[in-house]
Amino acid sequence: MANNKPKSPQGMQVGRKIDSGVLKRVMKLLFSSFPVLMPLTIGCIIFSSITAAAPAIFQQQVIADIERFYLSGDWSAAAKVILPKVGILIGFYVLSMVSITLYTQLMAYITQGFLHKMRVKMFDGMQNLPIKYFDTHKHGDIMSYYTNDIDTLRELISRALPTLLQASIVVVTVFIIMIYYSMLMTAVVLLGVVAMFLVTKTVGGGSAKYFMRQQKSVAKTEGFIQEMMSGQRVIKVFNHEDACKKDFDDVNEALFNDSFRAHAYANSLGPIIQNIGNVLYVVIATVGGVFLLSKTPNLGIRSIINGGLGIITIDIMVPFLNMAKQFTGNINQLSQQINVVAMGLAGAKRIFDVMDEAPEVDDGYVTLVNMTTDKDGNIVESDKRTGKWAWRHPHGDGTVTYTELKGDVTMEHVDFAYTEDKPVLFDVSVYAKPGQKVAFVGATGAGKTTITNLINRFYDIADGKIRYDGININKIRKSDLRRSLGIVLQETNLFTGSVLDNIRYGRLDATDEECIAAARLVGADDFITRLPGGYNTALSNNGANLSQGQRQLIAIARAAVADPPVMILDEATSSIDTRTEAIVQKGMDKLMESRTVFVIAHRLSTVKNSDVIMVLDHGKIIERGSHEKLIADKGTYYQLYMGAFELE
Repeated sequence: MANNKPKSPQGMQVGRKIDSGVLKRVMKLLFSSFPVLMPLTIGCIIFSSITAAAPAIFQQQVIADIERFYLSGDWSAAAKVILPKVGILIGFYVLSMVSITLYTQLMAYITQGFLHKMRVKMFDGMQNLPIKYFDTHKHGDIMSYYTNDIDTLRELISRALPTLLQASIVVVTVFIIMIYYSMLMTAVVLLGVVAMFLVTKTVGGGSAKYFMRQQKSVAKTEGFIQEMMSGQRVIKVFNHEDACKKDFDDVNEALFNDSFRAHAYANSLGPIIQNIGNVLYVVIATVGGVFLLSKTPNLGIRSIINGGLGIITIDIMVPFLNMAKQFTGNINQLSQQINVVAMGLAGAKRIFDVMDEAPEVDDGYVTLVNMTTDKDGNIVESDKRTGKWAWRHPHGDGTVTYTELKGDVTMEHVDFAYTEDKPVLFDVSVYAKPGQKVAFVGATGAGKTTITNLINRFYDIADGKIRYDGININKIRKSDLRRSLGIVLQETNLFTGSVLDNIRYGRLDATDEECIAAARLVGADDFITRLPGGYNTALSNNGANLSQGQRQLIAIARAAVADPPVMILDEATSSIDTRTEAIVQKGMDKLMESRTVFVIAHRLSTVKNSDVIMVLDHGKIIERGSHEKLIADKGTYYQLYMGAFELE
């Protein structure tokens, strides 16, 4: 393995100290989400902690009373004095139990409510992220935010933070009570606490470092597994099983090493601290016994108040031993939460990182509206669906102009690069008039799909202009721009739901009749009606119960029901067999009527009847023209046409 320390998404080396700002942000979100319940819960924790520590005072008084009345023998008087104190002691324990029950119930509600809000914020934020984010992050790693990281955050909020607060209050309260009775005995306890602190700092620091590494390793492993699951067919076709096992072993080994080191540190911390506490208990008992027998002068706040030193007595020793046990036990509780805090804050940081990702920039102000025309032929905006659309273009002087949506798309001298050091398109110009069919052909990587990604602004160009009905697309609001475009991708994505639901995904307000009409238009109705449930057949797992061609037909019907003026068909019929293609081509021809269509295809049956065919090579348009013209020119297109049935 490499010696370089792995880095977090923000470039922070995982060996560094956890940023306290993450914890502050978690607490700020908790209080802003639950402004009433959080203070109430903290109040319950404080009350239960104090009531858990306070009985030591009554215990000392009861022992002192028993000792005093034992010497006098007046047990009736003793009962009158001792029993009320015992009752108060029991009352404290009952109140502590009630407050603990209350705060645990409140904490459960707060934790789940907070995680619910975080998942909503993450998911809503992801809907606003640019396509580039999903192109550069593994889907399994993204899923890890919602599963593994959320789970560690749950542990932090529901267990670690309440325990830290409760144990801290008990430690402080017991410490004050110990000083009240004996500073000398308290000094002995503090020597043991110093040892605990040094061990916690050394072991706990290593634990935190490796728990942060474990978080990244878990995400990497989940991402790898998700990728292998989705690619099982490819793995089996190429007999890649053994290689996949080896790759998984490498990823899993890294997770094992990080997890082993994290838990080795964490699991050793508790027993070490506990045994230091046991040794300290023996030391206190031994030293206290020596003080008791030698009648050592005792300095404590109580003795100072009483105006003298006093001596260490049995009524101080017995509760002091119990307090020391309680004190060291809660120190152990604090140390045990280090690993939970480390994991929780590591998960929280990853969650905040994705929440802080810059959303997709949209400076557009030109919107798409329903339109009608008045008696003079002027465009009038309508609040009802009319089937006709116009661009509403407000200007700086307060005036508004309307341009009918026709589907006139032009690209002028466009340059583009996904990364600055690797340009993809060079000086590309495309002119598509309303109703024209423009086809792009060329080798894989020539830039065909990139052009369509720029038209719908999945990515923004580096130089040049793209105009839609004469309007710079940078001025058009992205949601409205994409609403005017229908896209059928090579990779079909179907969602859990019925066939009808998946077709309606193209336009959510479409009626059942409109969805069925769209399916009939593209030739999908025939196979859909033969499904067990017809249009109500349930689909799941990306339509695994359908053939690839059937899935693609549903995707085409989904685009048809949107009824946009511009269609982008990116290898739309690549997964359909020749017989099925003949069926769908008729529907596609109807779908493309009176629409501007951009086609990326290998099959000549899709390309041949285009108004304009553009041949791309390494990001440049090297030929353009109709099929007949390009054949007559006998250039690259002619070579492709003569060399194979499909354009590769």
